[in-house]
Amino acid sequence: MYDDFYVTDRWTKKQIHCMYQALIVAIATRHADAIDIKFLADGRPVWIALPHVAWVEYNRLTGKVITDPLAVHVAGHYLMAAIESGLDNGREMYTLTVGETLQHLRDVLKEFNAPADAIPKIEAVPA
Repeated sequence: MYDDFYVTDRWTKKQIHCMYQALIVAIATRHADAIDIKFLADGRPVWIALPHVAWVEYNRLTGKVITDPLAVHVAGHYLMAAIESGLDNGREMYTLTVGETLQHLRDVLKEFNAPADAIPKIEAVPA
């Protein structure tokens, strides 16, 4: 659902096609403690960096793990929200906090009707 989608840009009203392209452990490429997930937004590369600590925190809260496909959906959910809200300003990389990552993870899991024990109990991140 969030690995290949269309979204309307808030400012231009243009329909943008976003497609997942790659998932890379950022320690190897940029010495960051994150997972970098690459999308093409109408052919423009956009990287969403999810912090490794979010995997640890999710496991602590639920006893479950974030799989690679789930991480892609979380990053895609963020990208869609960024474009719809006008936050996307053409940057090539967006770095999420642990709280933001868990909030988008929670939203994706709820949308996919995940079991209640898989949905982390967290406070909403202020907008």
